[in-house]
Amino acid sequence: MQEFAGRARFVEENYGESQLAKRFGVKRYPAIFVNDVLVATPKDFGFFGKGEGEDSGRYAPLQSAASRERFRADLERMITLLLAGRPDAARAQAAPSNAAEIAHLPAFTLIDLAGRPITRDALAGRPVIVEFWATWCPPCRGTLQWLGELRRKYGDRVAVVALAVESGEDGVREVAKKLGPSVRIAMAQPQVVRAFGDLGAVPTLFLFDAQGRTAAVHYGATPTLHADAEATLDRLLAAH
Repeated sequence: MQEFAGRARFVEENYGESQLAKRFGVKRYPAIFVNDVLVATPKDFGFFGKGEGEDSGRYAPLQSAASRERFRADLERMITLLLAGRPDAARAQAAPSNAAEIAHLPAFTLIDLAGRPITRDALAGRPVIVEFWATWCPPCRGTLQWLGELRRKYGDRVAVVALAVESGEDGVREVAKKLGPSVRIAMAQPQVVRAFGDLGAVPTLFLFDAQGRTAAVHYGATPTLHADAEATLDRLLAAH
């Protein structure tokens, strides 16, 4: 925004390392701050899946000109208020940061790429891993391979489901062919994406215990994702 050149400094922070994000309890990305005012959360950008309406977030789908203009205008207004010495007015318009995570594995019905149904009831009685991923996301490929290794390691003691978003079915099938049958893959319908809450990043990985309670949620491919998730899974299996 060149109109603020020399008066505003733009900074990028890595996901998981932002002290501002930790202070506000923002666990996903992207998040936009002006000074210590939270302008936009991942939920504001939505997760624009195929067939999903533009009301999934304030700025979704971001690829549309109208959404980009709405985001630009909101950001400009916040910067202007802070430059004018009106932080209270800016905070009054700030985005809420308390995006609650789901407490239980939601009810859903999907058909995997092999034509078999996937339902919550069929997964019950064992720990469940659900990952949301996309074909355009390079880190997702690594997590999918790792999930295949987990499935081979633990066998039927663990259910592993990978749900593709914002991806064409042909591309999803190509990835699945390389991975093999160890991970059940399905196309995530918009209503299923919404049932799992705020998915502002891929990969997003959910772990549920044998009773369907949320045990952990991981957003993005952080350096400790595999170790952290496996530690949680081992704990769940030991308690089961």
